[in-house]
Amino acid sequence: MRTALDTNILSALWSREPLGSSVSSRLRELYDQGGLVICGPVYVELYANPNITPTFVDDFLLATGIAVEFALDEGVWRSAAKCFAAYAQRRRRSGGGTAKRLPVDFVIAAHASLRADRLMTLDAELYRLDFPNLSLVDL
Repeated sequence: MRTALDTNILSALWSREPLGSSVSSRLRELYDQGGLVICGPVYVELYANPNITPTFVDDFLLATGIAVEFALDEGVWRSAAKCFAAYAQRRRRSGGGTAKRLPVDFVIAAHASLRADRLMTLDAELYRLDFPNLSLVDL
């Protein structure tokens, strides 16, 4: 079972947050169960991590065997668009105004849904409503 990773998983690991050791252990388990992957938008977000260099990102991904899928096909983009549109419509109907979540979150989830077996994220609740069929990994 291949596991896609949300940006916040690697950010938590690199920032030495208290849950970093739990993240590290879980990543080892998931890697052994079928491998780890990130999509291009996660790669982009990782570069913005404070105190992390582009060389560090590339070296870390290579050393840990985390695959990067830079090319996302039409199915991923269409799924992300459909789910983001539904989210924005729900938000407007509820009186919440314009969308507050970033479209990149929908691309990450659509990639996980179509190109992996599950998504590991620290924001599972944000994904449950918009991607009800996506298997989410908890710590």
